[in-house]
Amino acid sequence: MSVSDPVADMITRLRNANKAQHDWVDIPFSKVKLGIAKILDEEGYIRSYETRKVENNIEIIRIYLKFNEDGVSPINGLKRVSKPGRRIYKDKNSIPKVLGGLGTVIISTSSGLMTDKSAEKQGVGGEVLCYIW
Repeated sequence: MSVSDPVADMITRLRNANKAQHDWVDIPFSKVKLGIAKILDEEGYIRSYETRKVENNIEIIRIYLKFNEDGVSPINGLKRVSKPGRRIYKDKNSIPKVLGGLGTVIISTSSGLMTDKSAEKQGVGGEVLCYIW
């Protein structure tokens, strides 16, 4: 089955698995989704991730979710910003902040996927993919 917005599908799968307190979630593979998983891992929102081949040689990304002893996840919210029908681009001076800088903005730049903090350091703007807090 084809999905019209694969990044939104990934975010929805993460949000649903997080609310249901699953240990892991499987997401169909793409380079953009792998980049998002890498950022989530670097920022400490997930335990880890890995790529796997399943039946018929289909590749997936398995994301292992993180919870503390009380069952609370570091991911309180995920929001898709730029959509296929309405792309949102920001230049280096107008990159948005989530919760005054406590959250993370994932941006697709000419230098690849990066967080808002990395984009500001490198002085680049791009398409705002999603917010995580």
